[in-house]
Amino acid sequence: MRIGVLTGGGDCPGLNAAIRSIFYRAKENGWETIGIHMGWKGMLPGGKGKEISESEIEGITNIGGTYLGSSRTNPYKLENGPKQVADAFKEHGIDALVAIGGEDTLGVAGKLHSEFKLPIVGVPKTVDHDIMGTDYTIGFDTAVNIAADSIDRLHTTARSHNRTFIVEIMGRHAGWLTLRAGIAGGAHIILIPEKPCDINKVCDAIKKREKMGKYTLLAISEGVAPPKKLAEKHDDFGHVGLTNRGMAQAFKEVIDENCKMDCRVMVLGHLLRGGSPTAYDRIMASKVGAAAVDFIKEKKFGMMAAIQGGQIAPFPLKDVVGKYKTVSDQEYALLKSLFEGDI
Repeated sequence: MRIGVLTGGGDCPGLNAAIRSIFYRAKENGWETIGIHMGWKGMLPGGKGKEISESEIEGITNIGGTYLGSSRTNPYKLENGPKQVADAFKEHGIDALVAIGGEDTLGVAGKLHSEFKLPIVGVPKTVDHDIMGTDYTIGFDTAVNIAADSIDRLHTTARSHNRTFIVEIMGRHAGWLTLRAGIAGGAHIILIPEKPCDINKVCDAIKKREKMGKYTLLAISEGVAPPKKLAEKHDDFGHVGLTNRGMAQAFKEVIDENCKMDCRVMVLGHLLRGGSPTAYDRIMASKVGAAAVDFIKEKKFGMMAAIQGGQIAPFPLKDVVGKYKTVSDQEYALLKSLFEGDI
């Protein structure tokens, strides 16, 4: 038995821990593991697949990113792309594939399984924490800690100058990362995609704090509705390229004009995906990675290794496609007293 493993979409801390766990679980079964390089691109003509050796993956648990490389390649955007991926199973000599990724990567996996009956299982990964059917996604815990630490550090300079700071945090469709990092870091205003804001109320809150001699830290998700029209560029999955779109800058311009101030901007961006994973991400990534191999052994194809209520559970990949897990009303209601809510 030979299984393949790929990592697609944006990188994040914990991926190497998952790959390592997949390798050792497969080895326990007497199987070989083929590393598919650069996500779905590696399953297209000219793509690279190479057998993983124990020397390659030993000692990589604490290393961020993915040593297999990643890409945002969408086979369904290419002529005969899906068929070429199906043919690549024979070309790489693999009997099953573990796809590690977010909604886009797992969405492709689900479609390939449905249309070609390919033996694929998925592992959830994204710092946005927005994948349906799972309480855990690789990289989220590390990203929350990085964002919270960054907000902590901004408090000192904001307090020293009695200045307003806008911190832009990743989160295209869901505000999990911004909300939890904002709460942990003590942000005064938190704006997330799930809760439309009134920019005038935001400015009023800042002016009120200023009159009281207080500084303001504003944490916003990159996916919140902008206060003014912004230029847009789309990727192969149809998503707007948010990180370089200037969301925080757009808020700054409106706030500066309305509040008669010069606030500062900090875009955390890809910093949230970098560096060494937390212990929690290393352990949980190892668990879902091992579970994916078990799913292959049990022929639970077309499933994602999800965490539900602290337990591993199979979740259909077809139910991941085009859906997002967003911040619940209950969580927001429980936490909104800790910041300027309902604005």
